Amino acid sequence: MKNASQGMSPSRAAPPTLVNADATGISLITGPLGQKRVEFLQEFMPKAAAIAMLVNPVSPDAVPEIRDVQAVAHASNVAIRIINASTATEIESAFAALTNSKPERLLVGSDPFFVLRRDQIAALAAKLGVPTIYPFREFAAAGGLMSYGTSLAGAYREAGVYVSRILNGANPSDLPVLQPTRFELVINLKTAHALSLTIPPTLLARADEVIE
Repeated sequence: MKNASQGMSPSRAAPPTLVNADATGISLITGPLGQKRVEFLQEFMPKAAAIAMLVNPVSPDAVPEIRDVQAVAHASNVAIRIINASTATEIESAFAALTNSKPERLLVGSDPFFVLRRDQIAALAAKLGVPTIYPFREFAAAGGLMSYGTSLAGAYREAGVYVSRILNGANPSDLPVLQPTRFELVINLKTAHALSLTIPPTLLARADEVIE
């Protein structure tokens, strides 16, 4: 794994911040990173004119995430096609629909439900053969092509530290709500080879981890 400082863009780091004096915890930056995922897809296939986006319509984060993605896509004259799924069956149906009108690229939304169904989604995307970017490393580890987002493992470790401090007498209101300090670009080179896809060298050079 590469050091996170290599190829780091300004959007990759956010300092700890106090969001509310009466609350504490770990905040995951997920949806706003959709814009960066669009940029990575464009770097992968710069001439592609459209992106399909899989979202969970019942998620409260779906609308702002779609809005952020559409903003950067519109600025680049890229069309966004929204595909909805909120159950395992609907995920199957969504990919069946994509098979009938295969998109050039696919972006998977950052809803927690999709994380739980990552094996299913990664397998369906591989079967579809479309370049796909996901919100967390766990998708790439499950066979997804590439991911960009918060380190869930790191967030869980920080949460454990906070629980320990509170159990040892720390006042929750004295602990700032932490935001991620690291975002990972992970590329599954094994999946790329299986799909006969060539990852641009510039994108490989920026990856924090390459799965081979």
